[in-house]
Amino acid sequence: MPRSTSYHEKLIWDLKDPLEAAAYIEVVLEEGEPKMLGKALKNVIEAQGGVDKLYPEVKQFYDKLDQMLSEKGEIEFSCLSALLDALGLQLAVTVKSR
Repeated sequence: MPRSTSYHEKLIWDLKDPLEAAAYIEVVLEEGEPKMLGKALKNVIEAQGGVDKLYPEVKQFYDKLDQMLSEKGEIEFSCLSALLDALGLQLAVTVKSR
């Protein structure tokens, strides 16, 4: 009998696609829960090979963001923007549906 794929394994596989990663981060941002954003970013980093395999600035920005979430429960825009940039992603603004 074939082994089933866990949710986490499937998620990480899907997040290897930059479009999936961007959509995933977008949904988490819309939810407005900073701690979930930290977890989502960690998943995207894992999908790209983990902190150790990415550029040094990814680890630096992620560590700073993680520290902010731990200490304040919130993040600074500049740190989030820099981390997303290092991951090949960017923030965008759209019209809110009514």
